[in-house]
Amino acid sequence: MSEQTSLIQIGLLDYPGAQLAAIHGLTDLFSAANRFIASERHFQVTHWKPNAAGSAMDTNSPLATPVELSCIIIPPSLGQAPPQDASDLVAGWILRNHKAGAVVCSVCAGAFVLASTGLLHGRTITTHWALDAPFRARFPDSDLQTDRLLINDNDIITAGGIMAWTDLGLNLIDRFAGPSTMLSVARLFLIDPGAREQSYYSIFSPVLNHGDKAILKVQHCLQLRFNEKLNIDILSKVAGLSERTFLRRFHKATSHKPTTYLQLLRIGKAREMLERTALSFNEIAWKVGYEDAAAFRKIFFRQIGINPGEYRRRFSFANSVRQHA
Repeated sequence: MSEQTSLIQIGLLDYPGAQLAAIHGLTDLFSAANRFIASERHFQVTHWKPNAAGSAMDTNSPLATPVELSCIIIPPSLGQAPPQDASDLVAGWILRNHKAGAVVCSVCAGAFVLASTGLLHGRTITTHWALDAPFRARFPDSDLQTDRLLINDNDIITAGGIMAWTDLGLNLIDRFAGPSTMLSVARLFLIDPGAREQSYYSIFSPVLNHGDKAILKVQHCLQLRFNEKLNIDILSKVAGLSERTFLRRFHKATSHKPTTYLQLLRIGKAREMLERTALSFNEIAWKVGYEDAAAFRKIFFRQIGINPGEYRRRFSFANSVRQHA
């Protein structure tokens, strides 16, 4: 394994007004994770400042070779919404890295910077509850749910409260280094991992930094249009490839067939609705793109290991509140 592929590159955006406690706290969190990772892979954290060229500079080593980031984190702001000029300076840089396969994350008011890129259009996201009204006024095309602490939409992750960077950090450590490392870090920092352990139950976290731009374009398409009828013909055209070449490259990049990948996305969305809403499973099946709820119920059981009703009883937000009241 090369040095480049063994690194999990985390880029923290140090924009004007960013909360330094979150930047340095996340740096410490990922550094601590390296103590517990058993494999050769480890985290490397870099800090990035906007510049007048509409990009960002690695302040750790500004003369270094450009870094291929695995993940970008936009931290909270100490004020209200970050200034628009800060968002304008880094929008292109964020978009370029996202298109290259980086997971893009925001915490609290950092969602304003992320939304300025257009990536949150049509996405379900969260930010601090006190920023609900101004965010909706500026970005009405996002599905804002400020009652939620963290929303993991695979290639986009948003966290709510100003201290939710701890939850985001643990989520990313679990994603890139596994639950054992995440729990070890949580115990070291005395962060209660109890609620988090159940949320990592069979989570689908697709590979995005495989380097195949055509397939990544299809993955982004599937993320946004998961409830539509998307066949191989449509997806291969999105990729700009013949069907045979598309199928071969999609499996090589993601380790899944397109139909399986779409099923996993839909199951993830269904789990979220079972946890957060009172919708019937028939309604949920329709919302995620299945006309035959009975068929989707069988797919759900085969993948998760329990039926939707039992899943809701175990993991719904309402049941969790009643159990801890």
